[in-house]
Amino acid sequence: MGALGEVGTVKELAPNGGVKLLQVVTAATVVGGTDTITVDLSKYGCKNLHAIIGFDETTAGEVVVQTQPTTAVSAGVVTITLGGSNTCVHTFYIWAY
Repeated sequence: MGALGEVGTVKELAPNGGVKLLQVVTAATVVGGTDTITVDLSKYGCKNLHAIIGFDETTAGEVVVQTQPTTAVSAGVVTITLGGSNTCVHTFYIWAY
């Protein structure tokens, strides 16, 4: 697996809502089932993962399916292991505190 670090963009959608909501959108070159991405939660004032939901584009800009990524948190960094085999945009919504 290729560990990609923070690829694409990470946006804090609800900055002052207690549990924070982050949106992670990957580049279209990220491969499901092959690549992993990491997000440093401490950059957003968090250290624990509360929940995550993922979506993959199976056809660019047309078909989106929900996914269940595998995650692990160590020292405030969440590692997201992508499922499937699609090479396209992957979007994750992370709730963290």
